[in-house]
Amino acid sequence: MPELPEVETVRRGLLPVMERAVITKADIRRPDLRWPFPPDMAARLTGARILGLRRRSKYILANLDTGETLLIHLGMSGRMLISGGTVGDFHFNHPAPEKHDHVVLDFDNGARVTFNDPRRFGAMDLLNTDTAEEHKLLKVLGPEPFGNEFNETYLAEKLATKTAPMKSVLLDQRIVAGLGNIYVCEILFRTGISPRKQAKKLRQRDIAALVPAIRDVLSEAIEAGGSTLKDHRQADGDLGYFQHSFKVYGREGESCVNTECNAKIERISQSGRSTFYCPTCQR
Repeated sequence: MPELPEVETVRRGLLPVMERAVITKADIRRPDLRWPFPPDMAARLTGARILGLRRRSKYILANLDTGETLLIHLGMSGRMLISGGTVGDFHFNHPAPEKHDHVVLDFDNGARVTFNDPRRFGAMDLLNTDTAEEHKLLKVLGPEPFGNEFNETYLAEKLATKTAPMKSVLLDQRIVAGLGNIYVCEILFRTGISPRKQAKKLRQRDIAALVPAIRDVLSEAIEAGGSTLKDHRQADGDLGYFQHSFKVYGREGESCVNTECNAKIERISQSGRSTFYCPTCQR
């Protein structure tokens, strides 16, 4: 599933063609994805101008001049593809419709944005903009990792009573929004923290190191266009390249990148997910 860097990369790709543009036609080609679309979705979107395009955790939110907000979640395999518009130095013509093109939005600037989702684990919903943060998917989220609310003091308070391993705690969207399996593995390696370590036993200096490490890893991934694993693509169809910088993720059995370390990267299962780490460098 796309994590924060992938979603932010898609948002940035959509920004030039969607923000301030008017939806001239909304073609909703099925009644649902992960759950049913809201009633009269096509009519509610048609004629609406997108005032702003933002991200909250792994969701893209398009604020409309109708007082509603379009919520988009990419799910496991969802892609937002641009055609008929210019992204950077390239112009993309409208392709022929594909089997899994479920929502197609045409804009007054000639661009088209298509939501393609083979597995249909993605989602779209329309929320009242004034109360959007109270939506069931958003109200449970913790602070954004780049926001001022996410800091050393906050994290120390959240970890103080947690008996779960650090890997599981950082994946908890109620504690910090947007982190997923890939980047948590990389963050824990960068800080030398074992994914097995009980959260409440973390030293203060390790907590202090976590906040900037989280921001640095996510920032580097965003600049690299995210990580292309299985289905993810950017809005212009390009691949993400952060996977070429993985220090532990997917490297089971390979040598640790730290030259002074002779250990091999190991993989364990935590909460049904693969965790990659160095048993020597991460304590």
